[in-house]
Amino acid sequence: METNTAIVVGVVAVFAFLVAAIVFMRKRSADTLRLRFGPEYERTVEAAGGRHKAQAELQQRQKRVRSFAIKSLTSEEREHYMPLWGDVQTQFIDDPKAAVMGADELLAEIMTHRGYPAGDFDQRSADLSVDHPVVVQNYRVAHDMAVRDAQGDGSTEELRQAMLSYRALFTELVGQPVSGETVIEAPIEDEKPPLSAGSANDDSAPAGAAPEVMIDEAAPTVQLAPAGKPANVPEPVST
Repeated sequence: METNTAIVVGVVAVFAFLVAAIVFMRKRSADTLRLRFGPEYERTVEAAGGRHKAQAELQQRQKRVRSFAIKSLTSEEREHYMPLWGDVQTQFIDDPKAAVMGADELLAEIMTHRGYPAGDFDQRSADLSVDHPVVVQNYRVAHDMAVRDAQGDGSTEELRQAMLSYRALFTELVGQPVSGETVIEAPIEDEKPPLSAGSANDDSAPAGAAPEVMIDEAAPTVQLAPAGKPANVPEPVST
């Protein structure tokens, strides 16, 4: 009788240990994913409708991206892309819509160059979230604004915010500029035509001087919204 009781107690103890181990491993896995994906973790939980589904999706993303040959850009490649981004900024003064489209296309080119496969926006942003879980939120904000503008619901200010969001992703994908490179750091002037050289309001401007293109000093911080709702975009930094 005592032997049977000891066996039962032993089995229960082993079962309890296994349950505790499973719970611990699941929690550890969840904590690892939460730490790795940051804001993307909670966003995926909202979209998936539960933590278990979200964790499975994020693990699948990691597995998929590990199969890619992702590489950083060389100094020469950064030097190639920096002036192209400058051209996009310059274009914003005369044609904000075309500039935002150009920014999106340039970022797609850089992502492909770095080893991310071509795909629709949702797949590309999901892939990007594995290694860039914070700045990918900016990418989504910019894309949503560009879509609204294409549908006739956007504004010049939203296009400016889209450029700021695209710039945050550009900076992270390209990396810090090498010595001698220049990144334009001040805000884009929108809805104000550049002063012509020698105009009455700009007596100090030299003849033939080109207008300076500006972008805000800091990338916007994205505030996450529940799935299906657009994220809030912060007010631009005043200068």
